[in-house]
Amino acid sequence: MKIFTGNANPGLAQKIVQFLGCDLGGAEIRTFPDGETFVRLLENVRGEDCYVVQSVCNQPNERLMELLIMVDAMKRASARRITAVIPYFGYARQDRKDQPRVPITAKLVANLLVAAGVNRVLALDLHAQQIMGFFDIPVDHLHGSPVMVKYLRGKNLLNPVVVSPDAGGVKQAYAYSQMLGTGLAIVAKQRKSPTEVEAFSLVGDVEGCDVVMVDDLTSTCGTLAAAAKILQGKGARDIYAAVTHSLVNEPGVERLRSSPIKELIVTDSIPQKSYPGIQITVLSVAEIIGEAIRRIHDNQSVSSLFKL
Repeated sequence: MKIFTGNANPGLAQKIVQFLGCDLGGAEIRTFPDGETFVRLLENVRGEDCYVVQSVCNQPNERLMELLIMVDAMKRASARRITAVIPYFGYARQDRKDQPRVPITAKLVANLLVAAGVNRVLALDLHAQQIMGFFDIPVDHLHGSPVMVKYLRGKNLLNPVVVSPDAGGVKQAYAYSQMLGTGLAIVAKQRKSPTEVEAFSLVGDVEGCDVVMVDDLTSTCGTLAAAAKILQGKGARDIYAAVTHSLVNEPGVERLRSSPIKELIVTDSIPQKSYPGIQITVLSVAEIIGEAIRRIHDNQSVSSLFKL
């Protein structure tokens, strides 16, 4: 077994190999003056079970090309099996044709990965379950919930309630509420534009309760901030947000600063920065990904990882 990484999240890859007790595979990745990406593997992979850890984030086009080129290099070097380990699957939000003349880019990315030579995909909290069906190869879909729930259980929340900040996340919020043994509430929202959200109603009771909003990803924090204001107005006590993939940008930082969200809990599926005035807690998913890699390599069950 050999594990390689691109430039998207080398810190997470290093934690994964430390957990597995092996070394990170050597690879040279550089950019030509005209912007083209060049990859050269620095060790033999013939007949090896290879894993490439690469999130498609922070310059997603470049990170995706790095991943595709690394896979092609392994395929041409006669690797036995190539598994793309994608903690954050970029373009996942473009998973359906919801208006005329738009692409289904998540399906395009799936086709590119298969065409490059990927034999298996290991992903974490895909934005939509149907993305697994975009692939004609095996997909192992991990969840960040075991890591999140373990942390939340240690906070001793008062009358906790899990809240879905929009109707699309009800299934995920229900799963969290079952694991934490709490109540469930839903904030219904109306989206004005890709960056603006208007929340307008709450289903459930949060008065005097500590609230945990759960979502798979956030960037502008519009949904979270709008939902938090609704919850505050309905008498919620402390408001927390647990988000697997945090792509927080400058508008998102400003919204978080002015929102009643006490703590943003995220994972290291994407490299995180610290921002003054915002409490961001970063939990590592290295162990759950590392254990999944070990089980795939040993042909063992991966689904048992979902048990807390």
